[in-house]
Amino acid sequence: MIQRILCPTDFSETSAHAVDQAVTVARYYKAAISALHVVQPIEASIDAPSLDGLRQETAAFLETATKAGLSVDVQVEIGPVVQRILDHAARLPADLVVMGTHGSGGFQHLVLGSVTEKVLRSARCPVLTVPPRMQSRSRLPFRHLLCATDFSEASSSAVRLALSLARESGACLTLLHVLEWPWHEPPQPSIEELPPEQGFALAMFRRESEERARRQLEELVPPAQPGVRVAVVSGTPYEQVLAAAATGSADLIVLGVGRRGALNLALLGSTANHVVRAAECPVLTLRE
Repeated sequence: MIQRILCPTDFSETSAHAVDQAVTVARYYKAAISALHVVQPIEASIDAPSLDGLRQETAAFLETATKAGLSVDVQVEIGPVVQRILDHAARLPADLVVMGTHGSGGFQHLVLGSVTEKVLRSARCPVLTVPPRMQSRSRLPFRHLLCATDFSEASSSAVRLALSLARESGACLTLLHVLEWPWHEPPQPSIEELPPEQGFALAMFRRESEERARRQLEELVPPAQPGVRVAVVSGTPYEQVLAAAATGSADLIVLGVGRRGALNLALLGSTANHVVRAAECPVLTLRE
């Protein structure tokens, strides 16, 4: 059950999308919303009247929630943004964090990461990220869900959550596994380009890998739950997840995320990071 939703905001257009989504979820679950605006430490010299002004601005930003008759609590705090969001989520405690992602990239992101990714990798509750490209709120109950899994512990938790959401809302759910082959450049060879023995061995390996993954996916589906299909595809995970979401008109992507070090993220990025930044529908992430 979702009873308390934390919605951090920085008054941007992206945050407005996140507020809309938080209101939609809160109305569906009859949940309360806690709105949080964090003032960076460099701005900490602002006086009490300025803080009161920020509280009023935050309350005004959540006007759609109050007009909908929802319980709204407004907080303005000073400090490191990520830590204040995590602390506030733990104190509530929040059942869900809803926040926007600006979709920024480049060198600064690679080195420093982003507020959204740091929150979704450390929050104790699920995090729903809402993209700036979203033109309208997702409908609730959901109709088309996509859950990608690599069979890790984090992915297993995400699969259970996706199955629960699908069962509750009567949605169609696709469980997706992406087989990533160990070569990218140059492009992988076709079977016909290889010597016959190597081509046969590669074809058998691919077939066995796909069949094994399909069996693993099917074992995750409860016998009594209809509307669940499984799919195994090959390619770069985040590209295939985004393609499947677009093809299936998904209105929610569910992903499990694990803890990763700053250097690992800086050098390699992550499937969740790429999906969150490029998805055209909300992404619900759940930490292991």
